[in-house]
Amino acid sequence: MSDIGDWFKSIPLITRGWFAASIAVPLIGKLGLIDPRNLVLRPDLFLKRFHLWRPVTATLYFPVYPNTGFLFLVNLYFLYNYSTRLETGAFDGRPADYVFMLLFNWICIVITGLLMDMQLLMIPLIMSVLYIWAQFNKDMIVSFWFGTRFKAHYLPWVILIFNFIIGGSFVNELIGNLVGHLYFFLMFKYPMDLGGRSFLSTPQFLYQLLPTRRGGVSGFGAPPARRPAPQEQSGGGGGGGGGGGRHNWGQGFRLGD
Repeated sequence: MSDIGDWFKSIPLITRGWFAASIAVPLIGKLGLIDPRNLVLRPDLFLKRFHLWRPVTATLYFPVYPNTGFLFLVNLYFLYNYSTRLETGAFDGRPADYVFMLLFNWICIVITGLLMDMQLLMIPLIMSVLYIWAQFNKDMIVSFWFGTRFKAHYLPWVILIFNFIIGGSFVNELIGNLVGHLYFFLMFKYPMDLGGRSFLSTPQFLYQLLPTRRGGVSGFGAPPARRPAPQEQSGGGGGGGGGGGRHNWGQGFRLGD
């Protein structure tokens, strides 16, 4: 148990809170402590009866049943893995900027969910984070199942197809990818590469709540340099039905490291 505790404490703060809440809220619904119908996004109840908690709980809740448990665990792994990479990589020492990125993506996803009558928002937010990580590391070679290898730039779309196969839908993943693209375009691509005006900036109050650490400066001057990375070792080509945990989505961390 101490090993699990040490591993949990090693997760960066923002990711740790998100990860823990994404376990706790589905568990609360699974145990029946709160009616799961009170955890999902319902536009009529949110707009007309002011159930203001629903956009938050709908982002953290996922119905866990025998036919959805694997999809839940896979996306929980994506949350841990790629949020950790972003928080300790591109956003290292800039917790305010990372929180602002999550807030911007979340607001866009909630608006989309209200317009499209979506009840669950966990997967879109996770996919938006994964998409942004892939943009920062687009030339990195990643390994997927059965030894397939490709640039990280394609990873969000490969996962879209993967989740479609195991979950039967791709709308959540597509919305997450589009929201992640919107953030990256407005924050980096348009003002820096295309010389346009900057439409996004982290509010000052977030810097006051979450000061920049290790001598960094508030906000981003430029995206982190994309250095060529050594190719990953293949995870052994494990599949979902017998890979023994040897599969590896992307470069770097494994659950429990």
